[in-house]
Amino acid sequence: MRVLKYAILGLLEQEKQTGYDIAAAFKGALGQFWSAKHSQIYPELKKLVAEGLIEFETVIQGEKLEKKLYSLTVAGEAELKEWMQRLEAVDVSHKDEFMLKTFFISSMEKEEAKELFSNQLDSRKRKLDELGRILTELEAEFGSNIVFSSPEFGHYLVLTRAIEREKGYIQWLERSLQFME
Repeated sequence: MRVLKYAILGLLEQEKQTGYDIAAAFKGALGQFWSAKHSQIYPELKKLVAEGLIEFETVIQGEKLEKKLYSLTVAGEAELKEWMQRLEAVDVSHKDEFMLKTFFISSMEKEEAKELFSNQLDSRKRKLDELGRILTELEAEFGSNIVFSSPEFGHYLVLTRAIEREKGYIQWLERSLQFME
C-alpha cells in the first residue's frame, strides 16, 4: 500500500500546498511518526495527478518563480475518506534498528551494551524534551481551542502518543540498564 499517498492527500485536505510545503510537513509535525524524502514526495505527487486524485495550478512567486500549488480533487477527497474509514490490523512491520541490535546483544561485550543503551537513553530523553516543548507551544497557541473539529486535534493526539511512547521507552531502557548490572 502506498501510505505516502494518503499522507499527501491528508495534507492537501487541510489546505492547498506546494511540494516544498508538503516536504516541510514531514520535517515538522508529521516527522514525529512518519518520514518521507523529497525523492519520494515529488514522484508521488506526479502519480496522484495522473490518477486524478490531486490537481495543481501554477502560481508566480516574486517576479519569475513558478510554483505548483496542489489541491485535492473530489476523487482525492473520496479516496482519503475511504482510507480513513478502513479498519486496519496492527502494523507489525515497524523497523527499529536499535531493537535489532538489542536482539543480538549477546554478541557484544557488557560494557559496549551498556554504552549502547546509555546512548539510546540520552537520545530518547532529548526527544522527550523536544516533544514536551512542542506540546507546550501547541497548548499555548491553541489552548482550549483544540477540539475534535480543529486541524490541531490530530496533531495533539499524535504528539501526546509520541510523548507516552518515549516515556515508556525511557523506562524500559532504565530497567534494562539496571538488569545489565
